Amino acid sequence: MSLVSGPGKGGTVGEDHVDLPDNGYLAVDNHVKYIQSLDRRKDELEYWLTEHLRLNGVYWGLTALHLLGRPDALPRNETIEFVLSCQHQNGGFGAAPGHDAHMLYTVSAVQILTMVDALDELETRGKGGRERTGKFIADLQNRANGSFAGDEWGETDTRFLYGALNALSLLDLLSLVDLAKAVEYVHACANFDGGYGVSPGAESHAGQIFTCVGALAIADRLDLVDRDRLGGWLSERQLESGGLNGRPEKLEDDTEMGGIADRPGDMVDVFHTVFGVAGLSLLGFPGLESVDAVL
Repeated sequence: MSLVSGPGKGGTVGEDHVDLPDNGYLAVDNHVKYIQSLDRRKDELEYWLTEHLRLNGVYWGLTALHLLGRPDALPRNETIEFVLSCQHQNGGFGAAPGHDAHMLYTVSAVQILTMVDALDELETRGKGGRERTGKFIADLQNRANGSFAGDEWGETDTRFLYGALNALSLLDLLSLVDLAKAVEYVHACANFDGGYGVSPGAESHAGQIFTCVGALAIADRLDLVDRDRLGGWLSERQLESGGLNGRPEKLEDDTEMGGIADRPGDMVDVFHTVFGVAGLSLLGFPGLESVDAVL
């Protein structure tokens, strides 16, 4: 069971919806049907062009379903089977069967198994149990500066650091890495405007801010964040349309009904669907489950 992560047609308004304050609605039933349909689009080009996002797509879709109050909308056993089919002997996971193991897909695998209460499957049917998966993640840390690579080829990114701490916290294996060094590296990525970049000296970006602040939250070091300065930078990301951009002078991301797009008029995809629903949850939208802003 896997989900296409590329753009596609959104659903239409269904009967199951949540009323909005302005008499609009959130088409819950259509969002659920849209996500379920992503496993049945194997005759479409987008399905195969996005194979490198397959495991991520399952995580995004499953998270959206949990927030919509429909955690059982995807078949549990088929989900577990697909996740395990992506695992390598070194404990890491690839995007799909036959793809190289990578930090990002390994994180998604751990998150998915956690959500479907199946981490024990790593011990019974996985390759080496949770300890081997934890070792795969820990071995990607640069012990000299605390950063993490995405795979054996060495690209570093604060996304990988956050993902490592996220997955290891779920596996209860944070002791495998040098947490103090990881915190030191994140702090080095802070900028004068209060934001964080992909590496020390890189420009601030909302996506990297999420990963850096999330990593500091997991490490219980939010005291290092310049809250006022960062809050100011983030508040400036809202444009006249009401949407938010990721950095100055960029377009906003926005939402649609029946699957969510990055902005009105664009095609919907599962990536923006989960973040759109998560955004509504963070805003306290009625009828949605509460989102964990860190994990």
